[in-house]
Amino acid sequence: MDRILKRGRLIAGVDQNSYLMGFRNSFTGEIEGFDVDVARQVAKAIFGDEKKVQFKVVTSAERIPMLQRAEVDLVVRTMTITCDRLERVDFSSVYYQAGQRVLVRRNSGITGVDSLGDKRVCVASGSTSLGNVVNRVKTTVSVPNWTDCLVMLQQGQTDAISTDDTILAGLAAQDPYTEVVGARFTEEPYGVGIPKGQEDLVRFVNGVLERMRADGTWSGIYRRWLNTLGPAPVPPVARYRD
Repeated sequence: MDRILKRGRLIAGVDQNSYLMGFRNSFTGEIEGFDVDVARQVAKAIFGDEKKVQFKVVTSAERIPMLQRAEVDLVVRTMTITCDRLERVDFSSVYYQAGQRVLVRRNSGITGVDSLGDKRVCVASGSTSLGNVVNRVKTTVSVPNWTDCLVMLQQGQTDAISTDDTILAGLAAQDPYTEVVGARFTEEPYGVGIPKGQEDLVRFVNGVLERMRADGTWSGIYRRWLNTLGPAPVPPVARYRD
């Protein structure tokens, strides 16, 4: 925390290819989205100014390596908390509860994950989504970003995309000839990734998230970006180790 204060800005790893969660606005050039607003709230809590944050674009596969190399102070990028990842980095409390579903071309005949047995499915490398479908489908195609998957689906190079419903909602919003199908078949609790051993920063971010839940900020950010998923749910209840 002292190092961040002396630097005068927060360095946050975010996405620029996931519409609604973390994407670059083509008109303004600014990076926007639900995750981006969460990072801005942390910067605001530290400096009193949400603009005092430097965004570094990271792919799914780069999230943990960049935290381990201390190239960013934290990562807010649809990052599911898993036991394996907890061995390598620390996390905040859960700030969003997502779930994995399937995106397909309209009238494809695919109705959900159980229809993917003989299909080609696109996923992003370094994501938990890959492990969740690898034994359920004929072929998986791994690419750096989810927008690469959308292009492959549009070109007929893959039959479906499977990942968190938050990401799929953004892809579907960009292509009206696609649709999200089937029920959630996993639970994906998102946390803010933080380098291992930085307990002061973990506790500070948890405090920011707790305030966001209590004062309506979380719900406001949800309504701004994720209303396509339905009415704002109750924010995830924080659970702490101590």
